[in-house]
Amino acid sequence: MTQVYLIRHAEAEGNLYRRAHGWYNSLITPNGYRQIQALEARFRDIPVDAVYSSDRFRTMTTARAVYAPKGLPLQTSPDLREVHLGCWEDRPWGLLDREDRARLALFNATSPDWKVEDGESFEEVRQRLAGALRAIARENPGRTVAVFSHGVAIRNTLALFSGLSVAQSAGCGHSDNTAVSLLEFEGDQVRVVFRDDNSHLPPEISTLARQRWWREGGFAADANMWFRPMDLEKEGDVYLRARKEAWKTIHGTMRRYPGRAFLEDAMAHSRRDPSAVVCAMLGEEMAGILQMNLERDADQGIGHIPFYYMMPNTRGRGLGVQLLGQAVSTFRALGRDRLRLRCAPENHIAQRFYQRCGFYKVGEEPGGLGSLDTIEKYIGYEVTP
Repeated sequence: MTQVYLIRHAEAEGNLYRRAHGWYNSLITPNGYRQIQALEARFRDIPVDAVYSSDRFRTMTTARAVYAPKGLPLQTSPDLREVHLGCWEDRPWGLLDREDRARLALFNATSPDWKVEDGESFEEVRQRLAGALRAIARENPGRTVAVFSHGVAIRNTLALFSGLSVAQSAGCGHSDNTAVSLLEFEGDQVRVVFRDDNSHLPPEISTLARQRWWREGGFAADANMWFRPMDLEKEGDVYLRARKEAWKTIHGTMRRYPGRAFLEDAMAHSRRDPSAVVCAMLGEEMAGILQMNLERDADQGIGHIPFYYMMPNTRGRGLGVQLLGQAVSTFRALGRDRLRLRCAPENHIAQRFYQRCGFYKVGEEPGGLGSLDTIEKYIGYEVTP
């Protein structure tokens, strides 16, 4: 008999930024690294003979919790990847809800009729992962193996091993990040000993415990944003009000407020590339503004964010991180490996937010009313040893 611990990757960008990540190669979040530490503690006294993972950064990095402390090599395979989301890859869930709502409803219902262009069906992904797990079991007779894969792929494959059709698997639960399932392989027989156990995660680092769709039941509970270019010819007054309010909040005065210069700079960037200044939208409501400088320091691999703003009525809801996801997606596609912005040292709310998101101080620059902290976040792909 071969025992296989089937483990979902730690919290990754798609989970946090609310974007569709299947084969997209996303990174682990700061909270995800805390989950990896908890997973390492769980497996400290569990004997493991071999470790496998998909060839995506988020699974390979999570697998370090097991293979590194035990001195084992990591074996990777694309057959252990997440479902391929095809034309949906790296698009915000809020945009898919707006532009492809019927197929998104099929996806959320785990319908056998769901499939998008250049992607896989649920049946295809579960046959792929099941075949890979059976092959791993045959290669490791009588051994204990840890396999790292992805949420949708694991959920559908566990349903297959439990004798459920794709349609029937809709009633199966969702696994938390780093949740552990245990399978026993004996010849052609597979037994699911337990599934989706996240008992090693305290509530404060559990991904599911912090997501409304899981707590309240149903994906509609999530507030997923979409993004559109800001029409500064028509919406310049909105932009200026946001800039003015941000200046007053940060500095406590309107002294030396640049006013029109802010708008002219934004319009210049927008004319060169409409994706440089975007509105974050909740349905038809404007929730925030993200301005990016797509040219500055491109030769250094840096993406600059001159303005990052949430409308007052959308603050305090944990939505601001989705703007960061849009910036990451935009600049990574341009080959940048760092994000950089300026933040007033006295803006404690913003400082805490950026620190939670993985930004760190790299210097100081002069601002309108004193020095500003220059902070940076790495968005490239580190090499997992």
